[in-house]
Amino acid sequence: MNEVQERFVPAITLLRGENLQYLFTTLFILGFIAFLVFVVLMILSIRKGNRLPIRYIFLTTACFAIASIGLYGMLTLSSNSTQSEIDQTPSPQIKLSGLHMTTDEFKKKFNSAVGKYRLNGLSITRLNIQDSSEQGTGSFEHVFNDELRLVGAVNADKSVQEVRLYTTGDTRKPTGGIFLTAIATLILTTNSEYSYNDAQDVIQDIGLLDRDVNQSDFDGATIRNGLEYRFSVQDSEHSTFEITVAK
Repeated sequence: MNEVQERFVPAITLLRGENLQYLFTTLFILGFIAFLVFVVLMILSIRKGNRLPIRYIFLTTACFAIASIGLYGMLTLSSNSTQSEIDQTPSPQIKLSGLHMTTDEFKKKFNSAVGKYRLNGLSITRLNIQDSSEQGTGSFEHVFNDELRLVGAVNADKSVQEVRLYTTGDTRKPTGGIFLTAIATLILTTNSEYSYNDAQDVIQDIGLLDRDVNQSDFDGATIRNGLEYRFSVQDSEHSTFEITVAK
């Protein structure tokens, strides 16, 4: 089909639809009016005591059939037109919320970063997942040791919404060791294009490498690629690192 034909085919189709609508409307109106006329004639003939002409019965039936065809055609074209408009309406794009990965994908990416940079002692063997049947959301958890655990939230679309690292220990001492390594691993997990140096830059922006985190009210954060990375100290024993969607 050439360009000229492609331009005129929709117009021809539209004209055909309009012509058919006009045709069926005309059939319905004329058929219905004629049907009423013959019904009245038949009633008058019966009241006068005359014998009912066969042609009246035949014409009345024919007019009723014509009106029915017109009505059926009108309804069919109207239904097809509405369905066509619905089909042509662009569907809204479905955007996944959260970190754009499922729990399985999160686990694979996390363990991939652990293996790539040889971050011993941080592999996730199994995520304990709990679903909430009422709201369609859920959560997951993994305990690395007595002092460090990972907790995450899952949306109704089964994507990971946010992740948090909880640690216990003396917050008066500089943050380091396995907790700092776990923070870097989470950053690498949520940014597949990042290197370990990029993860350290994020940690630097938060403020963890600028000074000793020994204040009970410390709260540092930075935003990268639509995600917020935040480290905070709740009290003298508990610290939290979280990754959430930036608002």
